[in-house]
Amino acid sequence: MQRLQRWAIGCALLSTLMVPLVPASAQSDTIKLVVGAPPGGTTDTVARSIAQQMSLDLKRTVLVENKPGAGGNIAADYVAKSNPDGNTLLVTFTSFSINASLYRNLPFDPLSDFTPISMLANVPSVLVTRKDFPAKTMPELITMVKADPGKYTMALGAIGSSLHMAGERLKMMTGMDILNVPYKGTAPAITDLLGGQVDMMFASSLNALPHIKRDSLKALGVSSPEVLPQFPGVPPISDSVKGFESNAWFALFGPAKLSAQTLATLNAAARKAVSAPEFSQLLEREAAIAVSSSPEELDDFVRKDIERYAEIVKFTGATVN
Repeated sequence: MQRLQRWAIGCALLSTLMVPLVPASAQSDTIKLVVGAPPGGTTDTVARSIAQQMSLDLKRTVLVENKPGAGGNIAADYVAKSNPDGNTLLVTFTSFSINASLYRNLPFDPLSDFTPISMLANVPSVLVTRKDFPAKTMPELITMVKADPGKYTMALGAIGSSLHMAGERLKMMTGMDILNVPYKGTAPAITDLLGGQVDMMFASSLNALPHIKRDSLKALGVSSPEVLPQFPGVPPISDSVKGFESNAWFALFGPAKLSAQTLATLNAAARKAVSAPEFSQLLEREAAIAVSSSPEELDDFVRKDIERYAEIVKFTGATVN
């Protein structure tokens, strides 16, 4: 009996010593990629693919945590205020630049409160119209709209989104007067476009492609500076509107003050993940392009992007408290 008691006490002591080791090890070995969008969207898809590839390279657990809301600001604020140990990172999108001028009071500074790590992907958009819209080309569309200012409508899947800004950039560069019709999401906007309730919209290549293939929507131009293989015969809008370009982008950031060694390790892992064939193939199915960068290149890009969108936001007059 005494031997059994000694054995039980020994096991209890051993378990007491072992218990804190498991969660502490798991915590130190886990990296969170925080996403400011719900599961299932393009940002979430990009983050989960990157997480899988980074996990293999770093030999650490890399998890995705969704914190949607406020155009990505909730997730960004969470990461900005996290410990700069490289274990909490942000996978964000174009709204990161747009929100800098769209929101009057951000709880963080998009430049000083983050460490840029790497670009991940670019997703061009496509200007689509209802299938019976009279214009068949961008020049015809511009001529029609200018002849009847305010007559035609453009659906917006979300105020302040990159697709909203693509439409505003086009109007700003061409002088077209098109009435915006806001929706609570891309799906209802496309539904009304398919039904002929609105005339046109900018849609992500992912959302537009199935309808274009079925000839239920008509594509007039892509927002990339080059022809996209997923849209044969659809010219870049810049062929008709010189200098026009508008892509959604996805990138990886950490909180400010990441150490140089941590930053170098994360950048190398992110770039390796972006170059993985599995990631490129995933993006190709969504008519997107895998793109990596150095931290310095991403920092320079974001600074210029914030300035570009500030001009467009000012043109729209839109603000969010």
